[in-house]
Amino acid sequence: MRTGLSHRRVIIVGAGQSGLAVAAALNAEGLRPQQDFVVIDAAGKGQRSWASRWHSMELLSDARHSALPPRGLPGDQRRRPRVDEIVDYLTFVEAGLRVETVWGVRATGVERPGTGTTLLLSTTAGEVQTRNVVCATAAAAYPRMPEWAARVSVPGIVLHSSDYLYPNQIPPGKVLVVGGGNSGVQLARELTASHTVTMSVRTPRRHRPSGSYPSAAGPAVSWLTRRRHPEPIFSDSYDQLRRAGVTIVPAATAAGGGVVTLADGSELAPDSVIFATGYEPGDDWLPDAARTDRAARTQTGIPGLFVAGMPQYSGRGADTITGVWRDATTIAHHIINRP
Repeated sequence: MRTGLSHRRVIIVGAGQSGLAVAAALNAEGLRPQQDFVVIDAAGKGQRSWASRWHSMELLSDARHSALPPRGLPGDQRRRPRVDEIVDYLTFVEAGLRVETVWGVRATGVERPGTGTTLLLSTTAGEVQTRNVVCATAAAAYPRMPEWAARVSVPGIVLHSSDYLYPNQIPPGKVLVVGGGNSGVQLARELTASHTVTMSVRTPRRHRPSGSYPSAAGPAVSWLTRRRHPEPIFSDSYDQLRRAGVTIVPAATAAGGGVVTLADGSELAPDSVIFATGYEPGDDWLPDAARTDRAARTQTGIPGLFVAGMPQYSGRGADTITGVWRDATTIAHHIINRP
């Protein structure tokens, strides 16, 4: 076990926007980094997930809603920040809080031995005892791929949107973008300048103006019908994509060799396929009791174990920078008031 992890009141797992939001909230309550709490992250030094997003990617929120309250983003607050700005911004926040993240340490489990207030956190650096653990390992941690993706064989390239960087990465020809959410729409729009683009959509989404983000972020459930609606799209609408030359087709449901089958029975033979099919959360290291027995917002069935930045443990929009600040202040309040 690394000396820097022992005898801390709180261990925050994850040094992205969620982990740093919790660090800022704890700091505002008087807790000191490295002394009262420590932040660990499985990645190499400074390698936050934002750095791996495609080069032209912009946030859906404007600058005013893309920063943690202690430290705003500079410049025009109406602009939509690029991902490289967010990478630099989070490094700036980390330095401003004087947080010295322990990089290269992965959390592998957590348990509550006995009935006391101590938690035992298992990591790749050994076991650590602490009173509070915050899971901040991202709502979008692992690329989600449909079962049939492994059967796609095309002359070009097959990848998830998490591996897409720029248009020249995709060989010339016909591109099928699987997924009609915000990532799929942005990628389809970018590729229209250089490729013939088709986008397959399982559930058509409403279009909302970009100014409505982040208040309209995430899926919503109708109060009247209790029907679940997917997250709206905030950039180009489907009609705007069509006018730009994108062909929109029903959901892709199967594949065999170079042929992709759609929900209406028709078939496509794309040269390349990009899966904009979302992500799985990074809560796989939590015990089943924590993932199923959720006491209240940000809390789990294990006293002292909290989750930040994941909507399923909190509420709609918790995976946005504005939303995770609400989680962070809630968690800090609980920790300060724990015995």
